[in-house]
Amino acid sequence: MTDDPNKVNEQPTVAPAAELPAEPPADQRAEVQSEAPAEAAAPIETEAASPEPSATVATAAPEEPAPPPVEEPPRPPEEPAPPVEKAEEPKSDKMDWYILKVQSNREDSIREGLMRRVAIAGLDYYFDEVIVPTEKVTEFKGGKKKVIKRKLYPGYLVVHMEINDDTWFLVRETPGIGDFTGAAGRPSPMLPHEVERIVIKQEEKSEKAPKLKIAFSQGERIKIKEGTFESFEGEVDNIDETNGRVTVMINIFGRSTPVELEYWQIEAL
Repeated sequence: MTDDPNKVNEQPTVAPAAELPAEPPADQRAEVQSEAPAEAAAPIETEAASPEPSATVATAAPEEPAPPPVEEPPRPPEEPAPPVEKAEEPKSDKMDWYILKVQSNREDSIREGLMRRVAIAGLDYYFDEVIVPTEKVTEFKGGKKKVIKRKLYPGYLVVHMEINDDTWFLVRETPGIGDFTGAAGRPSPMLPHEVERIVIKQEEKSEKAPKLKIAFSQGERIKIKEGTFESFEGEVDNIDETNGRVTVMINIFGRSTPVELEYWQIEAL
């Protein structure tokens, strides 16, 4: 290939290089270096290692003996708190003692029924005590001694209450109660001597020793079944319920002679 003299030598076109930012003047470079944080220029201080402790071990002081335990004096026993007494509810001052006719052998259950009805009706203010008059007696059954309660007046209750329309109706409507004792259908309060005989004596009897139940009556014909006068017949002259003895009149050598026996030594003819 021959070179054409008329052609101008063509140089390859080179893309201009990217323009780099001009280097700042020397005075501006000095300012930038002076504004750098002091922390960056400050040298990093390394923490000095602490010297190792000496290997010398101190000898421990001898332990002192512990003081003996101090014994506390015994505490006095605490006294129990006194029971709180329930305040008594006010009662009517117009109450009297009355006698009620009730079904026999049901006196206790009828009394409980009456008290329950009084509480339900809210008439406690007009009622106080309801008593089944009894006494304690001792009897022997099967060779064993037993203390029982014997009703003094079977078929009756004694009640301390005020009579008004509400209380009268409540008592009359209680099952098992017949009526108040009195004349012309009107309740009659008990007389003072009757109250003393039944109510006051009832409280005194509860503190006394129980009586013996002796199934004999004065003047009854009996037969002695044990003792010196076994098989003798006689008549009961006196009965000591407190001591359980019976005085019997028997015929000895044609004469009537009193003999005191234990009540279990005789039997009815």
